Amino acid sequence: MIQRSYTLKDLASLVHGEWIGQPETKVSGLSSLEQATSQQISFVNGDKYLEQALASKAAILIVTRDLQAQLTTHQNFIVVENPYLAFAMLTHVFEIKKSDVGIESTAQIHPSAIISDTAYIGHYVVIGEDCVIGDNTFIDSHAKIDDGVEIGKKCFIDSHVTITGFAKLGHNVRVHANTVIGSEGFGFAPYQGKWHRIAQLGSVKIGNNVRIGSNCSIDRGALDDTILEDGVIVDNLVQIAHNVHVGENTAIAAKTGIAGSTTIGKNCILAGACGVAGHLKIADNVTLTGMSMVTKSIFESGTYSSGTGLFESGQWRRTIVRLRQLADVPLTQIVKQLDHIQTRIESLESTFNMRK
Repeated sequence: MIQRSYTLKDLASLVHGEWIGQPETKVSGLSSLEQATSQQISFVNGDKYLEQALASKAAILIVTRDLQAQLTTHQNFIVVENPYLAFAMLTHVFEIKKSDVGIESTAQIHPSAIISDTAYIGHYVVIGEDCVIGDNTFIDSHAKIDDGVEIGKKCFIDSHVTITGFAKLGHNVRVHANTVIGSEGFGFAPYQGKWHRIAQLGSVKIGNNVRIGSNCSIDRGALDDTILEDGVIVDNLVQIAHNVHVGENTAIAAKTGIAGSTTIGKNCILAGACGVAGHLKIADNVTLTGMSMVTKSIFESGTYSSGTGLFESGQWRRTIVRLRQLADVPLTQIVKQLDHIQTRIESLESTFNMRK
């Protein structure tokens, strides 16, 4: 594998930044401030990292104008408004990309499938009837692409991914290992003490520039489609049930479960281990903190929490006891006690004023 190197001037141009120092200084990789060597570039994402930056051995630092003036121990800089964004852009420069083209001999592809000449189909991949695979799409080994599935351009489908249910994926979609897209939704009708399976007749539609982590499950709709709009990012171990609709650029962190027929707006953030009940609506620009449990619709943007923060064990036990005591007291009794306390306070205030 050939390791490429880039000059300060070239990298500054790629992130639309200003270079300061020796323009021909070369680096061959990215690293953290602590671990960077004289052959690597790093970034300083705020004043709190200033001390680490001063001690860093990085050949080039990505900084803001204000930070650059304080880093007297360094000579080579890329000055930008947002160092973290510039760092994100440069990760793609140094990323080792898979660029294979062609179909491996062990792949099984239905004659009716349409495969781009620039796509790669790995070992033991199975592609069903009437599938479409777009230009420069990479499908790794042991993936299963079921009948009628369409995958756009520049997609990456990792090993052991299953895509079924006539799912449609847009362009530049990344799906990581062991994820299942288009599986049967969890739909059953109760009758006479038994569960009667509902056939899931919908599909899954995934927009452009979507990222789905490993070991996720995205079920197809019962009648309408399950939809992930453009720019949605999904962490590992996420369950998205049938007929869920996720708006543009929403981020869903690991171990979150979203029940069926829920609509989530644009630019939302669902932190780790959130649970969202079914048939709800969540507005645009909503943030749910970790372990939030959503049982009602949210109609206004903002940050919402329901998970209990960490306590020292003894304090946690005392808190639980108090919560149970509150639960045992009827609400009407609590209201009466509060009214009584308020009356007493007003009486004391009146007496105090009379004595002045």
